[in-house]
Amino acid sequence: MREYLAPVLKNSKFKETGCLTPEEFVAAGEFLVYKCPTWSWEAGLPEKRRDYLPKDKQFLVTRNVPCLRRAKQMEYSSDGDETRQVDNDEKDEDGWMYTHSSREIKQNLEALNLDKDNQMALEDIPDMDDIPDIEDEDQVVEEDDPVSDKILQVRTYDVFITYDKYYQTPRMWLFGYDEQRHPLPSGRVFEDVAQDYVKKTVTIDQHPHLNMNLASIHPCKHADVMKKIIERMGDGVSAGFAEKDQEPGIRVDQYLIIFLKFMSSVVPTIDYDHTISA
Repeated sequence: MREYLAPVLKNSKFKETGCLTPEEFVAAGEFLVYKCPTWSWEAGLPEKRRDYLPKDKQFLVTRNVPCLRRAKQMEYSSDGDETRQVDNDEKDEDGWMYTHSSREIKQNLEALNLDKDNQMALEDIPDMDDIPDIEDEDQVVEEDDPVSDKILQVRTYDVFITYDKYYQTPRMWLFGYDEQRHPLPSGRVFEDVAQDYVKKTVTIDQHPHLNMNLASIHPCKHADVMKKIIERMGDGVSAGFAEKDQEPGIRVDQYLIIFLKFMSSVVPTIDYDHTISA
């Protein structure tokens, strides 16, 4: 109801407030689709169409996004692998969750066994004459393909971005599938959300353009966080979002690329962020 009663934002204020007009949301969506073609526009249900957005560009979606691990696996202890970083001048709920793979890299290195004792002895190396010729079919024994038994089955997600007229920001929605492509119940979707946000920032709500209840990252703080990010990026050069010879500052069409990177702190294991610096 609040969204229907809220007026449509007409004047650009994305640098001052972190908010977007519907036209700016579409421009940012066009830039995202151009930079990352895995994203596309959809029209949604005709009866749920918003007249302040183009008919065929009501929301954005990317499908079959892999989710290799649960969010708990990213929440390491403070002895070198802690993911939370809190700004000194911010409250805890405005802190950032950064994901990294130092533990994973260390484990992978330790798994490599380079012990010389395990090297093949010289007498164990087969003579070239003992190796059957490829044309000698009688000597070639077919083996089962081990690859087919080791194909990694993972959860996947359809990720949606809509425009929230009340908060005047983008809003992210998640629809998950398990390893057998069965829809995930909400309780299991929360396994892929950083625990600080479960049932607080991330809740189950009605998708504005579809007849579906989906997990959604509530947009009440999106504008404030985006405003701070844009301010800290300054001219955008150091962050890779602008060239030195270009007009300084973050462009409004780059908004969703920054937004997706911000959202990755909430859903750190859903690998939707194929965006590039622009």
